[in-house]
Amino acid sequence: MMIRKMQLDDLTQVAALEQSLFGDPWSEKAFRDTLEQDEADFIVAVNAQNEIIGYCGAYRALDEAEIVNVAIKKEHQNHGYGAEMVQALIEEEKKNGVVSFILEVRPSNLSAHRCYQKLGFRTIGIRRDFYDCPKENALVMKMESIAGDE
Repeated sequence: MMIRKMQLDDLTQVAALEQSLFGDPWSEKAFRDTLEQDEADFIVAVNAQNEIIGYCGAYRALDEAEIVNVAIKKEHQNHGYGAEMVQALIEEEKKNGVVSFILEVRPSNLSAHRCYQKLGFRTIGIRRDFYDCPKENALVMKMESIAGDE
């Protein structure tokens, strides 16, 4: 598996994967608009056949970043690829001066919750009725990076 920056040529595959995984998916246009934002960074995980098996992104504001849209194809879930992608994204954001990371996760997504805990995130709150399709709260998780922590 190779992790690289998301490119415009990836958007058809990314949007199809998004559609297959989420009840309230982003459109291809939403991803395109996001890639055009300077404060947004999105990456993809690609297999040997150049097929996108996952993606995730982050929005930066000063020294903070919100990690969003962590997605892995169902047949590749629970193999550590999501953790690898999130870790790669964190390392990329650290190069941009980010020291604080936040994300939301469904309480029912136990494997993702455990993954984020292993990466150093801790639960700091709940956003009521955050998710649709199905309606569910979100656990808000945060990780602080130590300056110079590489």
